[in-house]
Amino acid sequence: MGFDHGSVSFRMFYLSKEFGPSLVNRFASHAAPPIDSLGSEPIQGWVAGQHLLDTRLTEENCVFGGYLHATLMRAEKKIPEALLRAHCRIEEEVQMRARDINTGALPRAARSEIHEEIVARLLPTMPPTLTGLPVVVDFRNDLVLAGAMSDVQIERFSPFFRETAGVLPMVVNAETAALKRKQVNGRDVSRTTFSPDPAAIPDDEVSLGMDFLTWLWWWWEVEGGKFQMERGQPPAEIMLEGPATFFHEGGSGAHETVLRKGAPLDSREAGIALWTGKRLRRVKLTLARGDDIWSAVVDADFGFRAVKLPKTEQVDASGRFQERMLHIETLTTVFLGLYDQFLGIRGNPAAWKKNVTAMHTWVSKRAQV
Repeated sequence: MGFDHGSVSFRMFYLSKEFGPSLVNRFASHAAPPIDSLGSEPIQGWVAGQHLLDTRLTEENCVFGGYLHATLMRAEKKIPEALLRAHCRIEEEVQMRARDINTGALPRAARSEIHEEIVARLLPTMPPTLTGLPVVVDFRNDLVLAGAMSDVQIERFSPFFRETAGVLPMVVNAETAALKRKQVNGRDVSRTTFSPDPAAIPDDEVSLGMDFLTWLWWWWEVEGGKFQMERGQPPAEIMLEGPATFFHEGGSGAHETVLRKGAPLDSREAGIALWTGKRLRRVKLTLARGDDIWSAVVDADFGFRAVKLPKTEQVDASGRFQERMLHIETLTTVFLGLYDQFLGIRGNPAAWKKNVTAMHTWVSKRAQV
């Protein structure tokens, strides 16, 4: 899904340069080539946000208020694996009969040659497969929001955006946000474990993101999760729920626990996960303010998945898109504001030691030990 309707998944990227509506001209100069130019190699380029064949990259079609909405389209030809395997098997059987081979298989070199020949023959006949990576440039906040949820997608998106705009977007994760917002370097803080078990050891490396999600869980349960966002606005409240992913990496390897059914964060299994040194790596976050409700599955690396936004009241498409983007900004502002609160403690050794002691008591009660 794109940013204009339905649920959406995205990461944020910092921009080191301010942009305005004229940026759409650079997008237009890197528009997607015509689909009929597709050969054996993939092609990619920008299209408008409406659909994957819309190359009308103009201010009227792509710029709405303080946002540029586009999609990085990629087109390629693929041979379905089952079809390729079947054709290869047919040709291998033909050659085995020709060579009077009754048992075993053809030599590896022969099978590789057959595979290459089949691919060369079938690939030109395949229809194009189109995929799109939705992108929004937020001019007011100097951010890019992109549906690049995997490392592969980030590696595809970031260089192409730099080629288009002239600056490399920097992914917003726990470490980059800590440096930019509070000048906290993850390398300068000590490793920690929230388990009071003397046998529990901290992870080999500091993860500000997992520390934050686990701290947020504690803060929500102990402090109630209520806070005031803006003057004149009703108080807001957050809630965490499953599915929840716990993770711990030490000398004996990586250990992951996923709790899904029922109310996993209320379960003793969740307490045991904390007791063994695991921390939250992914959890569902719900934000409520008045009648408006946001929900998202948030990662320790600050990816937002399956984001559901409050209903919009705008009738026209441009108004709906801008209202949705303001809803997204509200969600990310709350999330990062809570992260600032956490960093204020995490970056203060005395305050953090006191907080961890309180969390040890909380973990003991949850694990019922």
